[in-house]
Amino acid sequence: MKTSKQNPHWQVVAASVCGTSHLKNKQLCQDAHHWQQLPDNVLVAAAADGAGSASQGKVGAMVAVETAIENLSLKNITRYSLADDETVQLLLTDALVAAKKAVEDEAAACQQQPQDLATTLIIAIASPEMVAAVQIGDGLAVAKDRTGHLLALTIPHNGEYINETTFLTSPGALDTAQMRLWREAIVNIGILTDGLQMLALNMVVGEPHKPFFFPLFEFVEKTEDKTAAKEQLVRFLSSERITQRTDDDLTLILGAFNHS
Repeated sequence: MKTSKQNPHWQVVAASVCGTSHLKNKQLCQDAHHWQQLPDNVLVAAAADGAGSASQGKVGAMVAVETAIENLSLKNITRYSLADDETVQLLLTDALVAAKKAVEDEAAACQQQPQDLATTLIIAIASPEMVAAVQIGDGLAVAKDRTGHLLALTIPHNGEYINETTFLTSPGALDTAQMRLWREAIVNIGILTDGLQMLALNMVVGEPHKPFFFPLFEFVEKTEDKTAAKEQLVRFLSSERITQRTDDDLTLILGAFNHS
């Protein structure tokens, strides 16, 4: 299926693939993602990484992303409503709270503890004029404006100790949430889970790595066949170039807005 390039619209290519360590151990991919293009050229997207130590981490990740996007899709969001900072903050907070409650309710329904469904969560809202993201745990959300400036909307968040991750179900998780709003003419957004963050982020200065993002953004901008593009992204994430650097599950959501 080819996408029309006549009208301004978002193009999105996204994939979650199982890490080599999970493949060797015959485990499921613990990552999940979900996105939806709403009316008025509003894009909402979410990515989650279920905790490897959690018995139902995959379930927690799936419930979190699906609930967050469903919550936003029911809010009648428009580019006009997104012009108000407080409205944007409330939308992201409500989606985060709804996802947390859904994961906890799912745990109770399965007679599990909330930590058995532990997961990180990143949620983003983008229009042609702005982008905002909220995050609990590790992973990364980035955006690029028309001038080519690349901004980290969120950065990986660890707990008090190295390699300690805060999860959606962790005590006080909502208090740790990062949120950032950027008002520029947005042309690209990217969301990824922690398996890719060492390749995508210059950890020394806490800035996105342009050589990682720019070719990927160009790829999604030129996408015509969505099915073929997703297959190509899956091959990229499964390639030796990536798996030599990380054995973790990988999720990447790429968005490009065609202003023409």
